[in-house]
Amino acid sequence: MKRLRWQILVVSVTLVIVALLLLSQQPVSVITLPEAAPGGIYTEALIGSVGRLNPMLDWNNPADRDINRLIFSSLVKFDSRGLPQPDLAESWGTSSDGMLYNFSIRSNAVWHDGQPVTSDDVIFTIELIKSSGSLFPQDIKDLWSQIEIKRLDDKTFQFKLPEPFAPFLDYATFGVLPKHLLESVPADQLASVEFNLNPIGSGPYKFDRLLTSGGQITGVALAANENFYTRPPFIEQVVFRFYPNSATAFDAYQRGEVLGISQLTNDVLDEALREPSLSAYTSRLPQMGLVFLNLNDPSLSFLQSEKVRRALLLGLNREIIVSHILKGQAIVADGPILPGSWAYYEEIEQFDYDPDAAMQLLKNEGYTLPAGSDVRAKDGQSLTFTLVHPDDEIHTQIAQAIQSDWALIGVQIQLQPVTYDSLVSDYLVPRNYQAALADLNTSRTPDPDPYLFWHQSEATGGQNYSQWDNRAASEFLETARISADFAERARLYRNFQVIFTKDMPSLPLYYPVYSYGVDVQVQGVQVAPMYDTSDRLALINEWYLITRRTLEQTPVPTSAP
Repeated sequence: MKRLRWQILVVSVTLVIVALLLLSQQPVSVITLPEAAPGGIYTEALIGSVGRLNPMLDWNNPADRDINRLIFSSLVKFDSRGLPQPDLAESWGTSSDGMLYNFSIRSNAVWHDGQPVTSDDVIFTIELIKSSGSLFPQDIKDLWSQIEIKRLDDKTFQFKLPEPFAPFLDYATFGVLPKHLLESVPADQLASVEFNLNPIGSGPYKFDRLLTSGGQITGVALAANENFYTRPPFIEQVVFRFYPNSATAFDAYQRGEVLGISQLTNDVLDEALREPSLSAYTSRLPQMGLVFLNLNDPSLSFLQSEKVRRALLLGLNREIIVSHILKGQAIVADGPILPGSWAYYEEIEQFDYDPDAAMQLLKNEGYTLPAGSDVRAKDGQSLTFTLVHPDDEIHTQIAQAIQSDWALIGVQIQLQPVTYDSLVSDYLVPRNYQAALADLNTSRTPDPDPYLFWHQSEATGGQNYSQWDNRAASEFLETARISADFAERARLYRNFQVIFTKDMPSLPLYYPVYSYGVDVQVQGVQVAPMYDTSDRLALINEWYLITRRTLEQTPVPTSAP
């Protein structure tokens, strides 16, 4: 009887466990998830007009560069932080002395006509860059003229630099051209060949056709490159339609003619933001607005005082300049390296508007207000000087705001409007100024190297317009320029930024931003800091209009009765 009771107990416990397991089972529900799929047509209103679809000739035409960005490939590309990434070049290596670069082209890279992309195409393109037929700036031509190029085989080649130069990969972003189609064209006739309006590239999209109306080119249609060396883009066709300005482009969007607008300028931005079906994307441009201070003007000894310069920055209401004058289309600047860059120091000292602190600094330096005067002075020298500025509406308003802000802390400036070309050639280059409102533009150079603007050697004849003479800062820039180690360069640039904000040789104001619009039905759009306005299309391979459903089994909990 004892053994029977024990067997009954075992069976009972087993039944209880089974029951509990059955009760804990959850029914399985099959749901579908959206997934990007090939197909669809994306039409964008592109501000500008087509010139020549040739990367040798698009330097001064942003509209051409936008289209060429999709048709042609470069050896390397840069990510949102300014770090080099493979493009046509699958890999590259650098010698320990930083003078040799070996590149390997992807084995499956082919032109849109099916011919393989080879080392010969790269070498041919570089020869074109150096020629009189290209529109590349002279400094780029000069750099390539100093580099020895050695073909190793069909897919590998070597560059030999005359000296180490860490920002070199900036110069490897040119669009590569097909030698087999253009080698018979003399360089001085490159601008007139049929290729420029019927191009063959190796990029994610291939040229399809020109759109015309009334004998004028009104757009360009591109088709997805199914043989692209990574993964073909999802969107099957991209159509660019040309418009003279943002207002007409926005009108075209409202009429349903396009799904995107290449630029939303201030005159349409507010209305665009109210459009429920339009997503506005904003990205930092590779530019900085600043006030250059001439630190080598003997008549303005007070500008040689870092505390006076700090007071001038504290006395500027840059937030108002950004929000009111620039309509929010800028970011307050803290230093000489662009935020978002791998070299930007997040802990850099920031200067909020503080006129009381500015006045206290000036007072501590001995600058007081003489009886009956609104201008501070010390030893008979008043804090007064001239600010030269571009004569356009925006820069004039910024200059007037600076004038008003500094008047509140006892600093008087006279404004001198000039054309922008004159500002550079007649004032900055000859160092014939006291203070100057200007813009630094580092477009198409993702490497953050600020050597040209702040190194001692550039103080005479270069672009160190402030003539800042700081040996420690210059040494950091020198070493960073020859080091191939990004971690080491980041450390050196961090030290440089700390010195810059402590010494404040000139006054950073703002980084402009760029806004563009894409309809909400276009998915996968990402925004990242720009190094050229065409960078807004850098990730277009990830955009999609069509989705398919995928199955996923998901347990669905049941509620107790």
